[in-house]
Amino acid sequence: MSRSISPLLAAGIVAGPLFVGASLVEAFTRDGFDITWHPISLLSLGELGWIQITNFVVSGLLYVASAAGMRRALSAGRGSVWAPRLVALTGAGLVVAGVCTADAGAGFPPGAPEGAPDYSWHGILHEAGFAVTMVSWLAACLVFRSRYSAVGERAWSRACVAAPAAVVLVNVWPDLDSISVRLVIGAGIQFAFFAALILHVGAAAPDRAYAGSDVHISSR
Repeated sequence: MSRSISPLLAAGIVAGPLFVGASLVEAFTRDGFDITWHPISLLSLGELGWIQITNFVVSGLLYVASAAGMRRALSAGRGSVWAPRLVALTGAGLVVAGVCTADAGAGFPPGAPEGAPDYSWHGILHEAGFAVTMVSWLAACLVFRSRYSAVGERAWSRACVAAPAAVVLVNVWPDLDSISVRLVIGAGIQFAFFAALILHVGAAAPDRAYAGSDVHISSR
């Protein structure tokens, strides 16, 4: 029987295309920005920086909303508590990274000093927000891996290991000249895999392994 996914749960599917799409549009239209060299966090600076700040915050809030929907969809069983919490933390990290902007550097925005920036309090908090997002995403994948392993969904269990491994490999590849592009690719993998997980969670509700718990995903 087919099931509709609640608007709250579906919010996490929207977050990825919104964040990556808006970032790429800005990256290719902002004067002086070079996606092969500048991290997309620098798009939060300058006169048009509010666009990327909004992008961070809205995408993060969409994940927080999705976590609320996920809590309803994962009725019981392994990971039913921590999976939604970690998805919410992933979103919270994006909000912090948006509100607390990165420090100018590498010649962007135009007129900024070349080279590495001098870190300010908001630059440090920006990096902390990014770290929270990354660690929470990785942890959520492992929690889902444990859940799917327990119920015998081997393909999803393996995917929950393969996706984090791919992101880590892309991010730590020893080539500084491509680090900015690789960070975007890594973010794309993260968002895409979370979207796939959300779709799977919505389609499986009430959870097949715990069918006695009558939790429904509706569009109310």
